[in-house]
Amino acid sequence: MKKVDVLLGLQWGDEGKGKIVDYLSSGYDVIARFQGGANAGHTLKINGVTHVLHLIPSGIFHENKINIIGNGVVIDPYIFKNECQGLFALNVDVKQRLKIALKAHLILPTHRILDAVYEMSKGNSKIGSTLKGIGPTYTDKVARLGLRVGDTLRSDFREKYNHLKQLHLNIAKSYGCNVDTMTIDKKSFDEYETEWFDAVNFMQDFEPVECENYIDKLLKEGKSILAEGAQGTMLDVDYGTYPFVTSSNTMTAGVCTGLGIAPQKVGRVYGISKAYCTRVGTGPFPTELFDNTGEILRRNGNEFGATTGRPRRCGWLDLVQLKYSVMINGVTDLIITKSDVMNDFKTINVCTEYSVNGTTKTCIPFELDDESLSPIYTSFEGWMSPLSYQNGYEGLPAVFKSYLDFVQDFLGTKILIISTGSGREETIVVE
Repeated sequence: MKKVDVLLGLQWGDEGKGKIVDYLSSGYDVIARFQGGANAGHTLKINGVTHVLHLIPSGIFHENKINIIGNGVVIDPYIFKNECQGLFALNVDVKQRLKIALKAHLILPTHRILDAVYEMSKGNSKIGSTLKGIGPTYTDKVARLGLRVGDTLRSDFREKYNHLKQLHLNIAKSYGCNVDTMTIDKKSFDEYETEWFDAVNFMQDFEPVECENYIDKLLKEGKSILAEGAQGTMLDVDYGTYPFVTSSNTMTAGVCTGLGIAPQKVGRVYGISKAYCTRVGTGPFPTELFDNTGEILRRNGNEFGATTGRPRRCGWLDLVQLKYSVMINGVTDLIITKSDVMNDFKTINVCTEYSVNGTTKTCIPFELDDESLSPIYTSFEGWMSPLSYQNGYEGLPAVFKSYLDFVQDFLGTKILIISTGSGREETIVVE
């Protein structure tokens, strides 16, 4: 029987997963999202045109592929409908290529209200939420209050919806919130709710599946499956930089619960890392740069959130953090993206240790935001030249290949793919 291969981010998200899933999709029959929601922003550049996906798997642009939104994903029907309509305009046959798990939870309009209320209540301790309702939806899931895709097919759906809506409104009011004046995506609550229900009806045109049984059937038929993660390992609710994390399990283990597969059915694990680091929102970031170098990384890498448009915080590559992510995910293949962003740097630094209260640390401490923590860098000569994909790995600058050799030796994991630009074709597979 085939196994499910996994592709996920090893940092704080935004590693370029969308492009790589799109690139790898040609070798798979099925692409399945296993966690997260519309807080994801997977950017793909195909034939010079940029596309951003939030809920729909990044294999959707390939014909004759099955795409699955799995159990572990939380779905806002309103955002889902808008995303589908954007794909329809590109003549993408979304309805034929996409299946939706019956057990996936729904993001209600009031979940988005609660997200904003909770974030405002934190004052200066804000998480940096995308305000898409992700956290409150996962909260209801764990509290056994949530509504799922399968519930939309039941005759008592509206009754269940109204009950949960009232619970949410009561919570919002307890925070002193005047719900009547709040807006969602610049719409009044009533207007948004009406469009939300229209989108629920729109979803009825897509094939619902019992994800765990459907994937088991596909594997038994010999289909190859790629599980696509959202966000990044350091945003995992259990093993990331808590509490500055997302509300789901972003690591390999999340594939088992998010798609309903047994651990032994996991095959290769592709781990994606930028050649430097970024993160959006607040939370610890040991190698963050506050100087002109950080600004150059942001500008050269176009480091602005695909979902929020917020400028990303930028810093040097953190190999201590990356080794941790490789370990807990069981990464078998490394993928390095956006190396071309540093083409003009004379010197490139890489964090190989931390200093905490005068003590050297080679692994991530519990208190990653300890004020005494500082990165210890190893410096490298920059390659100071363009990185072209056209002559393959052998055609890359020797200085750049030395940098990559150091990274993979430090991590104990081989680099399989190097991305040298945003285009689908700007990709090198290391033989």
